[in-house]
Amino acid sequence: MVYFSTKTITLHSVVYKSEILMLRILIALSAIGVILSACTFLQTNVNDEAFTASPQFKQGKFHNKVNFDVMSFSKIPGYIKRYITEERVDIEPILPIPLQQITPTVLAGLPEKKMTLFRLGHSSFLLKANNKYWLIDPVFSDRASPFSFIGPKRFHQPPISIEQLPEIEGIIISHNHYDHLDKAAIKLLREKVNNFIVPLGISQDLVSWGVDSKRVTELDWWQSIHLGGLDFTFTPAQHFSGRGITDSNNTLWGSWVIKSAEQSLFYSGDSGYFDGFSEIGNKYGPFDLSIIETGAYDKDWPDVHMTPEQSLQAHIDVQGKKMLPAHNGTFDLAFHAWYEPLERITTLAAENSIDIITPIVGEPIDISAKKSHKKWWLGLN
Repeated sequence: MVYFSTKTITLHSVVYKSEILMLRILIALSAIGVILSACTFLQTNVNDEAFTASPQFKQGKFHNKVNFDVMSFSKIPGYIKRYITEERVDIEPILPIPLQQITPTVLAGLPEKKMTLFRLGHSSFLLKANNKYWLIDPVFSDRASPFSFIGPKRFHQPPISIEQLPEIEGIIISHNHYDHLDKAAIKLLREKVNNFIVPLGISQDLVSWGVDSKRVTELDWWQSIHLGGLDFTFTPAQHFSGRGITDSNNTLWGSWVIKSAEQSLFYSGDSGYFDGFSEIGNKYGPFDLSIIETGAYDKDWPDVHMTPEQSLQAHIDVQGKKMLPAHNGTFDLAFHAWYEPLERITTLAAENSIDIITPIVGEPIDISAKKSHKKWWLGLN
Protein backbone atom coordinates (compact mmCIF):
# COMPACT_ATOMS: atom_id res chain seq x y z
CA MET A 1 0.00 0.00 0.00
CA VAL A 2 1.21 3.47 -0.82
CA TYR A 3 0.69 5.25 2.48
CA PHE A 4 0.25 8.91 3.21
CA SER A 5 -2.81 8.42 5.42
CA THR A 6 -5.91 6.28 5.25
CA LYS A 7 -7.46 8.93 3.10
CA THR A 8 -4.80 10.24 0.77
CA ILE A 9 -3.02 7.99 -1.68
CA THR A 10 -3.66 4.80 0.22
CA LEU A 11 -4.51 1.83 -1.92
CA HIS A 12 -8.01 1.83 -0.54
CA SER A 13 -8.43 5.36 -1.93
CA VAL A 14 -9.76 4.43 -5.35
CA VAL A 15 -10.25 7.10 -7.95
CA TYR A 16 -12.13 7.62 -11.17
CA LYS A 17 -11.90 4.85 -13.75
CA SER A 18 -9.55 6.80 -16.00
CA GLU A 19 -7.14 7.12 -13.07
CA ILE A 20 -7.35 3.56 -11.80
CA LEU A 21 -5.17 2.25 -14.61
CA MET A 22 -2.56 4.93 -13.96
CA LEU A 23 -2.52 4.21 -10.25
CA ARG A 24 -2.19 0.47 -10.83
CA ILE A 25 0.70 1.07 -13.19
CA LEU A 26 2.37 3.23 -10.55
CA ILE A 27 1.92 0.46 -8.06
CA ALA A 28 3.25 -2.23 -10.38
CA LEU A 29 6.27 -0.16 -11.39
CA SER A 30 7.50 0.56 -7.87
CA ALA A 31 5.13 3.09 -6.39
CA ILE A 32 6.20 2.10 -2.93
CA GLY A 33 9.77 3.21 -3.51
CA VAL A 34 9.17 6.13 -5.86
CA ILE A 35 6.13 7.73 -4.27
CA LEU A 36 7.24 7.24 -0.70
CA SER A 37 10.53 8.91 -1.56
CA ALA A 38 8.74 11.73 -3.35
CA CYS A 39 6.67 12.47 -0.27
CA THR A 40 9.38 12.84 2.30
CA PHE A 41 8.98 16.59 1.94
CA LEU A 42 5.63 16.22 3.69
CA GLN A 43 7.34 15.47 6.99
CA THR A 44 6.36 17.60 9.97
CA ASN A 45 8.72 18.18 12.88
CA VAL A 46 7.08 17.83 16.27
CA ASN A 47 8.07 19.85 19.32
CA ASP A 48 7.89 17.42 22.25
CA GLU A 49 7.96 20.20 24.82
CA ALA A 50 4.64 21.60 23.63
CA PHE A 51 2.79 18.36 24.35
CA THR A 52 4.34 16.93 27.50
CA ALA A 53 1.30 17.96 29.53
CA SER A 54 -1.05 15.89 27.34
CA PRO A 55 -1.95 12.40 28.61
CA GLN A 56 -2.30 11.42 24.94
CA PHE A 57 1.35 12.27 24.11
CA LYS A 58 3.86 9.54 24.88
CA GLN A 59 7.29 8.72 23.47
CA GLY A 60 7.10 11.50 20.90
CA LYS A 61 3.69 10.57 19.44
CA PHE A 62 0.00 10.91 20.20
CA HIS A 63 -1.86 7.73 21.10
CA ASN A 64 -5.38 6.35 21.32
CA LYS A 65 -6.81 5.02 24.56
CA VAL A 66 -6.19 1.50 23.24
CA ASN A 67 -3.31 0.28 21.09
CA PHE A 68 -3.82 -1.24 17.66
CA ASP A 69 -1.90 -1.55 14.41
CA VAL A 70 -3.19 1.23 12.16
CA MET A 71 -1.34 0.77 8.87
CA SER A 72 1.89 -1.19 9.15
CA PHE A 73 4.20 -1.88 6.24
CA SER A 74 3.65 -5.60 6.78
CA LYS A 75 0.14 -5.11 5.43
CA ILE A 76 1.26 -3.47 2.19
CA PRO A 77 1.31 -6.63 0.04
CA GLY A 78 -2.24 -7.50 1.04
CA TYR A 79 -3.53 -4.03 0.20
CA ILE A 80 -1.77 -4.11 -3.16
CA LYS A 81 -3.29 -7.47 -4.01
CA ARG A 82 -6.78 -6.35 -3.01
CA TYR A 83 -6.52 -3.10 -4.90
CA ILE A 84 -5.35 -4.71 -8.12
CA THR A 85 -7.53 -7.82 -8.11
CA GLU A 86 -10.69 -7.07 -6.17
CA GLU A 87 -13.81 -6.50 -8.26
CA ARG A 88 -15.69 -3.33 -7.40
CA VAL A 89 -19.07 -1.95 -8.37
CA ASP A 90 -20.39 1.61 -8.47
CA ILE A 91 -17.15 3.31 -7.52
CA GLU A 92 -18.62 6.69 -8.43
CA PRO A 93 -22.02 8.11 -9.42
CA ILE A 94 -22.72 8.12 -13.13
CA LEU A 95 -25.20 11.00 -13.02
CA PRO A 96 -24.49 14.33 -11.28
CA ILE A 97 -25.04 14.45 -7.53
CA PRO A 98 -27.83 16.94 -6.74
CA LEU A 99 -26.64 20.26 -5.32
CA GLN A 100 -28.38 23.26 -3.84
CA GLN A 101 -26.27 26.37 -4.34
CA ILE A 102 -25.63 28.49 -1.25
CA THR A 103 -26.18 32.07 -2.37
CA PRO A 104 -25.99 35.42 -0.56
CA THR A 105 -29.78 35.49 -0.67
CA VAL A 106 -29.99 32.11 1.07
CA LEU A 107 -27.52 33.21 3.75
CA ALA A 108 -29.31 36.53 4.29
CA GLY A 109 -32.57 34.71 4.97
CA LEU A 110 -31.22 32.52 7.79
CA PRO A 111 -32.29 33.08 11.40
CA GLU A 112 -29.73 35.01 13.45
CA LYS A 113 -29.83 33.06 16.70
CA LYS A 114 -30.76 29.49 15.77
CA MET A 115 -28.12 27.14 14.39
CA THR A 116 -28.31 26.46 10.67
CA LEU A 117 -26.03 23.88 9.08
CA PHE A 118 -25.04 23.28 5.47
CA ARG A 119 -23.30 20.16 4.27
CA LEU A 120 -20.58 21.16 1.80
CA GLY A 121 -19.65 17.55 0.99
CA HIS A 122 -17.86 14.63 2.66
CA SER A 123 -17.18 15.88 6.22
CA SER A 124 -17.17 19.61 5.47
CA PHE A 125 -19.87 21.89 6.92
CA LEU A 126 -20.80 25.55 7.10
CA LEU A 127 -22.51 26.50 10.36
CA LYS A 128 -24.34 29.72 11.17
CA ALA A 129 -24.91 30.41 14.87
CA ASN A 130 -25.40 33.68 16.77
CA ASN A 131 -25.21 35.48 13.44
CA LYS A 132 -21.65 34.27 12.85
CA TYR A 133 -20.32 31.68 10.41
CA TRP A 134 -18.09 28.70 11.15
CA LEU A 135 -16.47 26.08 8.93
CA ILE A 136 -15.96 22.49 10.04
CA ASP A 137 -13.17 20.55 8.29
CA PRO A 138 -13.45 22.65 5.11
CA VAL A 139 -12.18 20.82 2.03
CA PHE A 140 -12.64 22.64 -1.28
CA SER A 141 -9.88 21.06 -3.40
CA ASP A 142 -10.69 18.73 -6.27
CA ARG A 143 -8.67 15.92 -4.71
CA ALA A 144 -8.12 14.71 -1.16
CA SER A 145 -4.44 14.28 -1.91
CA PRO A 146 -1.06 16.00 -1.79
CA PHE A 147 -1.03 15.88 -5.60
CA SER A 148 -3.20 17.64 -8.19
CA PHE A 149 -3.01 14.80 -10.71
CA ILE A 150 -3.76 11.70 -8.66
CA GLY A 151 -5.73 10.74 -5.60
CA PRO A 152 -9.42 10.64 -4.62
CA LYS A 153 -11.32 13.10 -6.81
CA ARG A 154 -14.54 14.88 -5.91
CA PHE A 155 -17.84 13.54 -7.22
CA HIS A 156 -19.27 17.06 -7.06
CA GLN A 157 -18.20 20.65 -6.56
CA PRO A 158 -18.85 22.50 -3.28
CA PRO A 159 -22.21 24.31 -3.20
CA ILE A 160 -20.41 27.59 -2.51
CA SER A 161 -16.95 28.79 -3.47
CA ILE A 162 -14.38 30.15 -1.04
CA GLU A 163 -14.72 33.55 -2.72
CA GLN A 164 -18.50 33.56 -2.12
CA LEU A 165 -18.24 32.73 1.58
CA PRO A 166 -19.05 35.44 4.09
CA GLU A 167 -16.61 36.43 6.81
CA ILE A 168 -15.84 33.30 8.84
CA GLU A 169 -15.64 33.63 12.61
CA GLY A 170 -13.74 30.37 12.91
CA ILE A 171 -12.58 27.11 11.38
CA ILE A 172 -12.77 23.91 13.43
CA ILE A 173 -10.49 21.00 12.43
CA SER A 174 -10.86 17.41 13.64
CA HIS A 175 -7.55 15.95 12.46
CA ASN A 176 -4.68 16.22 10.03
CA HIS A 177 -5.66 14.14 7.01
CA TYR A 178 -6.09 15.44 3.47
CA ASP A 179 -9.87 14.96 3.37
CA HIS A 180 -10.27 17.04 6.57
CA LEU A 181 -7.44 19.59 6.47
CA ASP A 182 -7.09 21.13 3.01
CA LYS A 183 -3.89 23.15 2.62
CA ALA A 184 -5.04 24.97 -0.51
CA ALA A 185 -8.33 25.93 1.09
CA ILE A 186 -6.65 27.19 4.27
CA LYS A 187 -4.30 29.38 2.25
CA LEU A 188 -7.26 30.94 0.43
CA LEU A 189 -9.36 31.26 3.59
CA ARG A 190 -6.74 32.60 5.97
CA GLU A 191 -7.52 36.29 5.34
CA LYS A 192 -11.26 35.93 5.95
CA VAL A 193 -11.14 33.72 9.06
CA ASN A 194 -10.83 35.20 12.56
CA ASN A 195 -10.05 32.01 14.50
CA PHE A 196 -8.72 28.51 13.93
CA ILE A 197 -9.56 25.94 16.61
CA VAL A 198 -7.48 22.82 16.10
CA PRO A 199 -6.05 19.73 17.83
CA LEU A 200 -2.62 19.83 19.44
CA GLY A 201 0.17 20.07 16.89
CA ILE A 202 -1.74 21.38 13.88
CA SER A 203 -0.76 25.00 14.41
CA GLN A 204 2.66 24.19 12.93
CA ASP A 205 1.11 23.42 9.57
CA LEU A 206 -1.27 26.37 9.67
CA VAL A 207 1.48 28.86 10.48
CA SER A 208 3.68 27.42 7.73
CA TRP A 209 0.75 28.02 5.34
CA GLY A 210 0.58 31.70 6.28
CA VAL A 211 -1.97 31.72 9.09
CA ASP A 212 -1.27 34.22 11.86
CA SER A 213 -0.33 32.20 14.95
CA LYS A 214 -2.36 34.61 17.11
CA ARG A 215 -5.51 33.35 15.42
CA VAL A 216 -4.82 29.68 16.21
CA THR A 217 -5.94 27.90 19.38
CA GLU A 218 -4.82 24.32 19.99
CA LEU A 219 -6.80 22.07 22.30
CA ASP A 220 -6.26 18.71 23.95
CA TRP A 221 -9.07 16.25 24.61
CA TRP A 222 -11.67 17.65 27.04
CA GLN A 223 -10.41 21.21 26.72
CA SER A 224 -12.86 23.99 25.78
CA ILE A 225 -12.93 27.52 24.40
CA HIS A 226 -15.75 30.06 24.24
CA LEU A 227 -15.92 32.13 21.05
CA GLY A 228 -18.71 33.98 19.29
CA GLY A 229 -21.29 32.94 21.84
CA LEU A 230 -20.48 29.24 21.40
CA ASP A 231 -18.67 26.71 23.56
CA PHE A 232 -16.32 24.41 21.64
CA THR A 233 -15.04 21.32 23.43
CA PHE A 234 -12.50 19.02 21.81
CA THR A 235 -13.42 15.44 22.68
CA PRO A 236 -11.77 12.07 22.02
CA ALA A 237 -11.92 9.92 18.91
CA GLN A 238 -10.19 6.68 17.95
CA HIS A 239 -8.20 7.46 14.84
CA PHE A 240 -4.73 8.71 13.80
CA SER A 241 -3.10 11.54 11.84
CA GLY A 242 -0.41 12.30 9.31
CA ARG A 243 0.23 14.03 6.01
CA GLY A 244 3.47 12.29 5.11
CA ILE A 245 5.54 9.21 5.66
CA THR A 246 7.35 10.25 8.80
CA ASP A 247 4.81 12.44 10.63
CA SER A 248 2.34 9.75 11.70
CA ASN A 249 0.55 10.78 14.91
CA ASN A 250 2.59 13.95 15.36
CA THR A 251 -0.73 15.78 15.76
CA LEU A 252 -3.80 14.88 17.78
CA TRP A 253 -7.20 13.85 16.38
CA GLY A 254 -10.64 14.08 17.91
CA SER A 255 -14.30 15.04 17.82
CA TRP A 256 -16.14 18.25 18.67
CA VAL A 257 -18.95 19.34 20.95
CA ILE A 258 -20.47 22.68 19.87
CA LYS A 259 -23.01 24.34 22.14
CA SER A 260 -24.90 27.62 22.11
CA ALA A 261 -27.11 28.77 24.97
CA GLU A 262 -30.03 26.77 23.54
CA GLN A 263 -28.74 24.27 20.97
CA SER A 264 -25.96 21.74 20.59
CA LEU A 265 -24.37 19.45 18.05
CA PHE A 266 -21.73 16.74 18.11
CA TYR A 267 -19.28 16.11 15.28
CA SER A 268 -17.43 12.80 15.43
CA GLY A 269 -14.62 13.60 13.02
CA ASP A 270 -13.16 10.26 11.94
CA SER A 271 -13.21 7.43 14.45
CA GLY A 272 -13.47 3.76 15.02
CA TYR A 273 -16.17 2.74 17.48
CA PHE A 274 -15.04 2.99 21.12
CA ASP A 275 -16.39 3.62 24.60
CA GLY A 276 -15.49 7.30 24.38
CA PHE A 277 -18.81 8.00 22.68
CA SER A 278 -20.72 7.01 25.80
CA GLU A 279 -18.42 9.17 27.91
CA ILE A 280 -19.05 12.15 25.64
CA GLY A 281 -22.79 11.58 25.74
CA ASN A 282 -22.81 11.35 29.52
CA LYS A 283 -20.79 14.56 29.89
CA TYR A 284 -22.33 16.75 27.21
CA GLY A 285 -25.45 15.10 25.80
CA PRO A 286 -28.12 15.10 24.71
CA PHE A 287 -27.43 16.78 21.37
CA ASP A 288 -29.93 18.27 18.96
CA LEU A 289 -27.87 16.76 16.14
CA SER A 290 -25.03 14.28 15.90
CA ILE A 291 -22.86 14.34 12.77
CA ILE A 292 -21.38 10.85 12.69
CA GLU A 293 -18.76 9.39 10.36
CA THR A 294 -20.50 6.80 8.16
CA GLY A 295 -18.27 5.73 5.30
CA ALA A 296 -14.80 4.50 4.23
CA TYR A 297 -15.13 1.44 6.46
CA ASP A 298 -13.49 -1.88 5.60
CA LYS A 299 -12.54 -5.19 7.20
CA ASP A 300 -8.86 -4.25 6.90
CA TRP A 301 -9.12 -1.09 9.04
CA PRO A 302 -11.88 -1.75 11.61
CA ASP A 303 -10.27 0.28 14.40
CA VAL A 304 -10.20 3.68 12.67
CA HIS A 305 -13.53 3.81 10.78
CA MET A 306 -17.01 2.61 11.75
CA THR A 307 -19.44 0.37 9.95
CA PRO A 308 -22.95 1.85 9.61
CA GLU A 309 -24.07 -0.35 12.50
CA GLN A 310 -21.36 1.12 14.70
CA SER A 311 -22.12 4.65 13.49
CA LEU A 312 -25.73 4.23 14.58
CA GLN A 313 -24.60 2.98 17.97
CA ALA A 314 -22.23 5.95 18.31
CA HIS A 315 -25.19 8.27 17.68
CA ILE A 316 -27.15 6.48 20.40
CA ASP A 317 -24.16 6.60 22.76
CA VAL A 318 -23.68 10.36 22.46
CA GLN A 319 -27.43 10.82 23.00
CA GLY A 320 -28.17 12.50 19.70
CA LYS A 321 -31.75 13.40 18.89
CA LYS A 322 -31.12 13.35 15.13
CA MET A 323 -28.26 11.84 13.15
CA LEU A 324 -26.54 13.17 10.04
CA PRO A 325 -24.25 10.54 8.44
CA ALA A 326 -21.06 12.20 7.10
CA HIS A 327 -17.81 11.06 5.46
CA ASN A 328 -19.57 9.81 2.36
CA GLY A 329 -20.87 10.92 -1.03
CA THR A 330 -17.90 13.04 -2.14
CA PHE A 331 -14.70 10.98 -2.32
CA ASP A 332 -14.14 7.28 -2.95
CA LEU A 333 -12.00 6.16 -0.02
CA ALA A 334 -12.76 2.46 0.41
CA PHE A 335 -13.84 -0.69 -1.43
CA HIS A 336 -17.60 -0.36 -0.91
CA ALA A 337 -19.98 1.24 -3.43
CA TRP A 338 -20.12 5.02 -3.06
CA TYR A 339 -23.77 4.98 -1.93
CA GLU A 340 -23.59 1.91 0.32
CA PRO A 341 -23.03 3.81 3.61
CA LEU A 342 -26.08 5.98 3.01
CA GLU A 343 -28.28 3.06 2.01
CA ARG A 344 -27.23 0.94 4.99
CA ILE A 345 -27.55 3.70 7.58
CA THR A 346 -31.01 4.80 6.44
CA THR A 347 -32.23 1.20 6.59
CA LEU A 348 -30.77 0.78 10.07
CA ALA A 349 -32.26 4.07 11.22
CA ALA A 350 -35.72 3.04 10.05
CA GLU A 351 -35.41 -0.30 11.83
CA ASN A 352 -34.40 1.43 15.06
CA SER A 353 -36.77 4.44 14.87
CA ILE A 354 -33.86 6.90 14.62
CA ASP A 355 -34.53 10.33 13.11
CA ILE A 356 -31.92 10.60 10.38
CA ILE A 357 -31.07 13.52 8.12
CA THR A 358 -29.52 12.98 4.70
CA PRO A 359 -29.56 16.47 3.19
CA ILE A 360 -28.80 17.37 -0.37
CA VAL A 361 -25.40 19.05 -0.51
CA GLY A 362 -25.96 22.76 0.13
CA GLU A 363 -29.41 22.38 1.67
CA PRO A 364 -29.96 24.50 4.82
CA ILE A 365 -30.62 22.39 7.92
CA ASP A 366 -32.42 23.67 11.00
CA ILE A 367 -30.81 21.35 13.55
CA SER A 368 -33.79 21.56 15.91
CA ALA A 369 -36.47 20.75 13.34
CA LYS A 370 -37.63 17.21 12.73
CA LYS A 371 -36.70 16.32 9.20
CA SER A 372 -37.17 13.13 7.24
CA HIS A 373 -34.35 11.73 5.17
CA LYS A 374 -34.20 11.94 1.39
CA LYS A 375 -32.69 9.16 -0.66
CA TRP A 376 -31.12 11.59 -3.09
CA TRP A 377 -28.55 8.99 -4.17
CA LEU A 378 -31.11 6.69 -5.77
CA GLY A 379 -30.99 6.50 -9.55
CA LEU A 380 -27.53 8.03 -9.92
CA ASN A 381 -25.98 4.73 -11.09
